[in-house]
Amino acid sequence: MDAMTLPVKTDAAAALLKAMGNERRLCILLHLAHGEKSVGEMEALVGLSQSALSQHLAILRQEGLVRTRRQAQTIFYTLKGDAPMEVLSLMRRLFPSRP
Repeated sequence: MDAMTLPVKTDAAAALLKAMGNERRLCILLHLAHGEKSVGEMEALVGLSQSALSQHLAILRQEGLVRTRRQAQTIFYTLKGDAPMEVLSLMRRLFPSRP
């Protein structure tokens, strides 16, 4: 089968999985699955410096997985679209943290 006859947009799927394939970015997305978070909140939750967190958030933004909202000096992030939440739901079923 060539890419034209596959039932999946392989380039889009690969980009999504690549963005989610980093443990830190996956952790960020899992926290955002529970609702909007500020950069400061995420720093504390994932244990990254602001510069490292910003680099990961930039990748997630570029791939269209998160959206931002600014309120005064604070930037808030939320998941964008259905794809991240659907993949995260599948991951929870396949890899539960508790048996």
